[in-house]
Amino acid sequence: MNNIRIRRRTFASMAALAATCVAVPQLRAQGKPEKTKVSIAVGGKAAFYYLPLTISEQLGYFEAEGLDVEISDFAGGSRALQAVVGGSADVVSGAYEHTINLQSKNQMFQAFVLQGRAPQIALGVSTRAMPAYRNVTDLRGKKIGVSAPGSSTNMVANLVLSRAGIKATDVSFVGVGTSAGALAALRSGQIDAICNTDPVMTMLEQKGDVRIISDTRTLKGTQAVFGGPMPAACLYAPMDFVQKHPNTCQALANAIVHGLKWLQTAGPSDIIKTVPENYLLGDRALYLASFNKVREAIALDGVIPDEGTKTALKALSSFDAHIKADKIDLGKTFTNEFARRAKDKFKA
Repeated sequence: MNNIRIRRRTFASMAALAATCVAVPQLRAQGKPEKTKVSIAVGGKAAFYYLPLTISEQLGYFEAEGLDVEISDFAGGSRALQAVVGGSADVVSGAYEHTINLQSKNQMFQAFVLQGRAPQIALGVSTRAMPAYRNVTDLRGKKIGVSAPGSSTNMVANLVLSRAGIKATDVSFVGVGTSAGALAALRSGQIDAICNTDPVMTMLEQKGDVRIISDTRTLKGTQAVFGGPMPAACLYAPMDFVQKHPNTCQALANAIVHGLKWLQTAGPSDIIKTVPENYLLGDRALYLASFNKVREAIALDGVIPDEGTKTALKALSSFDAHIKADKIDLGKTFTNEFARRAKDKFKA
């Protein structure tokens, strides 16, 4: 009888040990990044569009993941992308739709963690240059300011124009950046309309400089413009980089999701204390008003919604003849493998 009990105990111990062994892969510490020094290119870092990137940087979350991250800021997302294509940066902090655009040109890039679940971009006409504005067709022949030609602000403007029967060649797009230069361009009359991100758009709107005619700064507004959820800022990189540096991508995703988790409970004063002073563009109250307007557009857990990728493809193919929806493999434009692990780690 005692022998039977001993055998039972031994079997139970072995079963417990086996269960532990099965669980080991899930509990094992993440491997060290294959590449610890990583350069990230971003277009308009001071915009709320990239706030999670700034928060993760300022609070030391990249360092906590064993990374030495260098962030280079460019005038717009298209310029940041050029840096990675040219080999001077490893990863882009930019709009998800660029991965679709790139695939249509046989360049395979993959998004691996989401920062924004709405584009946070608004299109407004100058109240001074176009006081008699009636509808979108009035923009034909006008100068429209965007962060940089080819960037997501340009894409949103193209989408709105195309629905009114206006081609991109019917207007002039002018790169104005996403900060003080954009404000100056509109107020000085260099442009007739502007498609840009916050805090720029809220600052122009509240001072009466622009009349907003299309708005994706909220989830409701995004649904109205795109007809569905539209993923925005994310970290994306050449697919080859993602495949060769999985631990590095995991560390980057962890840092961003950690920042997203912090943002879920951060108050206005927390934001002011954390972002660099120049982000405020000289007006703290308006900066905070802008933050409140776009807060719901910030991603919660870094996971890219499948439905959103379909919305992006539909939007792009509606006005860009070079993008054939049936030729794009959406599954290759993004992966949620890293974001889901980060979500579990931080309970985001």
